[in-house]
Amino acid sequence: MRTDRETCPGWAWARVVFLLPALTGLLGACGADGEFIGAPTDTPEVVGLDAQRPETPGPADALPPRDTPVADFVSFSPDTSSDVEREPSPVDAITPDAAGTTPADATGDDMAASPEPWHSALYPPDWTPDHTDAEGRFLHDFSYAGYRNGEKELGVARKGARLVVTDAPFGAVATGEADATAAVQAAVDKAAQEGGGEVFFPEGLYRMDGEVRISASHVVLRGEGPAASRLWFTASEGRSHRSHVTFAGDLRHDLELPLVEDASARTTEVLVADAADLAVGDDVTLGHVITEAFVEEHGMTGTWRAFNDTWQPFAWRTVVAVCEDTMPHRVTLDVPLRYPLEMRDAASLRRMQGMLAEVGFEGLGVADAVDWEQAWSENQIHAVELNGVRDSWIRDVASFPSPGAPEDGRGSGAHLQSGGIIVRRAKRVTVADTHLADAQNRGGGGNGYLFEVRRSSEILFRDCTARGGRHNFIQNWGFGATGIVWLRIESDDGRVYTSPDSALRKIGYSEFHHSLATANLIDSSWLGDGWSAVNRGDWSTGAGHSATENVLWNIRGPGSVISMQYGWGYVIGTAPETRVFTAILMPNSVGTEPEDWTEGLGQGAALEPLSLYEDQLARRRAREAGP
Repeated sequence: MRTDRETCPGWAWARVVFLLPALTGLLGACGADGEFIGAPTDTPEVVGLDAQRPETPGPADALPPRDTPVADFVSFSPDTSSDVEREPSPVDAITPDAAGTTPADATGDDMAASPEPWHSALYPPDWTPDHTDAEGRFLHDFSYAGYRNGEKELGVARKGARLVVTDAPFGAVATGEADATAAVQAAVDKAAQEGGGEVFFPEGLYRMDGEVRISASHVVLRGEGPAASRLWFTASEGRSHRSHVTFAGDLRHDLELPLVEDASARTTEVLVADAADLAVGDDVTLGHVITEAFVEEHGMTGTWRAFNDTWQPFAWRTVVAVCEDTMPHRVTLDVPLRYPLEMRDAASLRRMQGMLAEVGFEGLGVADAVDWEQAWSENQIHAVELNGVRDSWIRDVASFPSPGAPEDGRGSGAHLQSGGIIVRRAKRVTVADTHLADAQNRGGGGNGYLFEVRRSSEILFRDCTARGGRHNFIQNWGFGATGIVWLRIESDDGRVYTSPDSALRKIGYSEFHHSLATANLIDSSWLGDGWSAVNRGDWSTGAGHSATENVLWNIRGPGSVISMQYGWGYVIGTAPETRVFTAILMPNSVGTEPEDWTEGLGQGAALEPLSLYEDQLARRRAREAGP
């Protein structure tokens, strides 16, 4: 276990100078939007960033055939051999003291090759949410993620009758020969008018030439399973930054209460001058202005700019108690804060109106791949979107080869033209048992994101697989992504294309992409490509520090974990084949001292508990139940 940290800037840059010959290939390790990608094929492998693959698949592409519906392979673990001969990396010979964590120290002298079960020093058997070590390091309580904070089965509050889209008066055609959009929208509207209902798709192929929009709570779209009930979306032209199926609340705030005292991380209480207008059950956001002082404090002057001088939400919460007996008034929240809120930055609580609740999308197949060139002419088209929702879900969904994709050549057999699922401005959402693959547009501009989340709290992605996106799983755009858990996910074949005519593909990582994603967890997951949490600098309109206080727990697979987080980040328990890089060596690590905490590398199989989220959830529920 390594617990000491070198924080002297001179020391860090001395390591860079010493290792300069080993780092020359890193100029090829950042893509068009600044993410870590593989080094070119004519350079040696550098710090574990795999070489590009030719367009022609090789042994490493030994995944199920492209015409296989993703639902038919819930889990994929491809051959980890490479179709590009792997040359020894110059960094392989560098000692851990000089370069941080390498496979050479993955079995660590502190654990040797012992199969004995072990606990993290930061998560002992008697852990409680206030556990902190002598140097101030701690793990957040991630147990609140998911539908109803992980405490209830999905959809326990369903309302209304089943409305079958093929029945009268809707009359959707289930053969793919006619546009079913109007029929589906009519069924959705009917369910909304009745206060909720299940819009049901019998087995068949439903061609959707337009967009379906759900703007009422308690409306669920459900099929007989993704291999049986399939939605084929055909629209593309002029649809950039839009989704085919959108559940959208009408979010607005009608009350703002400035904090009268700074609020610390891990607290559930905030103080305001007058909380008389608040009530238990109110939806609220807590945040502050991205002030010059806040930006400077994080070393992001000149880098962060997209949200400067604007109020940004850092936490989506629900009020569980209001105390007016003393001054100032005390407001209790359902979930602890993840990051400090300071009066210096005009921190405040805003009451939110208009969130949808208890909406769902389940048992359906989705596809929208189109002509190859057309797919590249638009940006950020998603299949399904949850926007402004709480206590909602997506489950048992899979992509399938689109009937609109080319029959041969580039893009043939593709499932999606760009994005898959996006969750934004949401809280307490679960995406479960969902499998997406094969995006056509994996270029810059926000494309090829199969599972995307923005500005949301307590989102759970559980038992999901992603193959063949640009960034298969991604946090993106804006502050306030906190308490998100990726549990038992599998990510493989993330690839970056520089243009539609590119002959080579580079590795694209799942990653934290923008603006200080805070206190999130990647848990018990398999990475064939990798996960990145770094300072992305000026890329993506000044993404800068993309991550802080995030945990990667029990990570398996041949991919790379690149953790260079602002303040502290944590990598705890990995498989022997998983490569971990934390050294303060590169531009992507500037300002991220101290070097992130690593523990039990190569020993993840013996880590207890195997799932941090599930153990924390069990502990919380036991505490709440009492003796």
